[in-house]
Amino acid sequence: MNALMPRFFVAALALGLSGCAPALPGLDAFRTDPVPACYDRSTQPQTAVVDSHLHVRPFGGSPVPFDEVMGYLRETGVRFVNVYGIGQMLPVDSPCTYYLDCVGTPVVPTLKNDFANANSVLTSPPQGVHVTLAMTFPDLSRPESVVEGMELLEAEFPGMFRWMGEVNLVKQALFGNAHEPVPGATIREWAPFMTLLRERDMPLAIHSDLGNDERPTLYLPLMEEVLDRYPDNRVVWMHMGLSLELTTLSAAEHIALMESMLDRYPNLMLDITWRIIDDNYFSRADYQPLYVAFLNAYSDRILPGTDFLASSNKDFDVYRTELQVTSRILQFVDDEAFRNIALGENYFRLLGLEYEAPMVCGARE
Repeated sequence: MNALMPRFFVAALALGLSGCAPALPGLDAFRTDPVPACYDRSTQPQTAVVDSHLHVRPFGGSPVPFDEVMGYLRETGVRFVNVYGIGQMLPVDSPCTYYLDCVGTPVVPTLKNDFANANSVLTSPPQGVHVTLAMTFPDLSRPESVVEGMELLEAEFPGMFRWMGEVNLVKQALFGNAHEPVPGATIREWAPFMTLLRERDMPLAIHSDLGNDERPTLYLPLMEEVLDRYPDNRVVWMHMGLSLELTTLSAAEHIALMESMLDRYPNLMLDITWRIIDDNYFSRADYQPLYVAFLNAYSDRILPGTDFLASSNKDFDVYRTELQVTSRILQFVDDEAFRNIALGENYFRLLGLEYEAPMVCGARE
């Protein structure tokens, strides 16, 4: 960690966290007793304090050391994190760290990363960061294997896993690595593990592409099948259904679809992680006001995060940039939305955590 301190210091200056700027709030600032002090958006960072979507293990090769990644969070003011592995790994003899670098090589579901993450938390409990462990192993095309895996993780690490995901319903980017959309008929066979998730009060975070530029809603029926069949499960739809294969859908059409889904399914939430959303939608001058209005209107249904992948070719500067980009739109939302999304109120409520987001105070410049 010492070798990283100079970079952390430079990054702190860039974030406006040095010298006379207010110190970043620690975990105690989110305790329910005493009542949290208010958060001044005019002087404190506009980046999220929650990263609900962070992969501390890569598809292949060596990860960034766990302690180092936790240091990234502390230095950028992220106090709450969902620790994902990667449920689908490249073969151990693969030279690649990313699946798109090895098109044609199958990416196979495995429990390995979930075991590695749990052991990291046990052997090196992070200071100043609240960690939620996520099960990432499930192969949704083989639902008969999911309950067995859940029971194994619970037996080995009792009570440590409180989330399931990111799991793939359909991910077009993996089609070149032997992934296929989960058939609608197979979704009907999910009942045993969906029941267990409800019993354990665990959210399910699903990567499900809406479609592609030629057919923007090609895969929407799959997500509708999940939500229609399991309306009592709490589901988080990763990336608002967007992907690199779908960058030309108009904001008006996308927002109308998201509004319809949220209105129809009360237990559905969206995550706004992955910079492709900002690059292709949120930061467009003609789209941004529409998305700000949407986030304000549905602010209690949105989760923030980076979708950072801790492969060995990534470092603190990459994480800091991902946090800034994925949080960029939050500087424009109203105070209620900022509290719900950026300051973590939605995340605390979803997981039943004994934390509370501070109220927003002070005038913004």
